[in-house]
Amino acid sequence: MEQHLNEVIMHYGYIGLIVALAGGVVGLPVPDELLLTFVGYQVSRGYMTYTAALASGFAGAALGITLSYMLGLRLGLPVLRKLGPKVGIREDKIQRTHNLFEKYGPFLLMIGYFLPGVRHLTAYFAGISSLSFRKFCFFAYLGAFIWVSLFVTVGWKLGENWHFVEYCIHQYGVRLTVFVLCLLLLGWIYMQITKKAKQNRI
Repeated sequence: MEQHLNEVIMHYGYIGLIVALAGGVVGLPVPDELLLTFVGYQVSRGYMTYTAALASGFAGAALGITLSYMLGLRLGLPVLRKLGPKVGIREDKIQRTHNLFEKYGPFLLMIGYFLPGVRHLTAYFAGISSLSFRKFCFFAYLGAFIWVSLFVTVGWKLGENWHFVEYCIHQYGVRLTVFVLCLLLLGWIYMQITKKAKQNRI
């Protein structure tokens, strides 16, 4: 897995990140979380800059989810049910996302990034339901920023131990991984705040 991710990043750089992430969000078999974590690892090695990595990751996620929204708006549910199975989007995933969207509405656009099999469909259902583009942008792009920032930052902070994320995803699923990563990120933020507070006292 690391070899494939390394080839994408080393050969195509930030453009490769944008294209790969956009494809992953639309529904192609791209390990999105691992890709973002690996990018963070590359930041820790000095091969990429943190700001450019965040910007490229956000651009890819925003591009992918906007494309999904436009497809839902133009094509509708029948086309999704016809073509979905060809890219691994089965009827059970479609129904599950439909039920979640009915329950949570546009808020699902923001949290859907963290739910495997759901983030590929949330924007599509937003388009099907004719959600206004303005409201779509607010929830979808905010979620994209949080999702990208979380995994890139954790990969950056874990450095050589970035494989910990891959282990958690395979063993426990994305939701538990996100919980652990959030704890790690909050712990790091707390340490930074404590460190600055001590410096200010001196």
